[in-house]
Amino acid sequence: MKKVTKEIEVRYQETDQMGVVYHANYLIWFEIGRTAFIRELGLSYAKMEARQVVSPVTHVEIDFKRPTKYGEPCYVTTWVESYDGLRTRYCYEVTNQAGEICVTGATDHVIVKKDNFRPVSVRRMFPDWHERYLEAMVE
Repeated sequence: MKKVTKEIEVRYQETDQMGVVYHANYLIWFEIGRTAFIRELGLSYAKMEARQVVSPVTHVEIDFKRPTKYGEPCYVTTWVESYDGLRTRYCYEVTNQAGEICVTGATDHVIVKKDNFRPVSVRRMFPDWHERYLEAMVE
């Protein structure tokens, strides 16, 4: 399966009073990883949105293994665990410079029309996305 890794440098504003990354910021990092994954496939959320289609998050899972701190480089690795033409499950692993796993997680998404949030068939409306996601799951 295809995996894409994106470097993230922990910014001071992302930390809390304990000096570690505030837990909600990992969801932003997941989004950074997800958009890097999509770009690596040669695709773009902007092109999807231009056709009035969006991909909201429907479920989030996150497990915290070890803290990350200001100034540390971290790496968000993203891959597609499952895809059925409508729903996609992205998985994430955040590691530190030593390669230690700090956070793992997953987000579930569905593809819908922006105006009414009705489901859209990716296979029909975005055949290039459909094919590339199927390929990414077996690479």
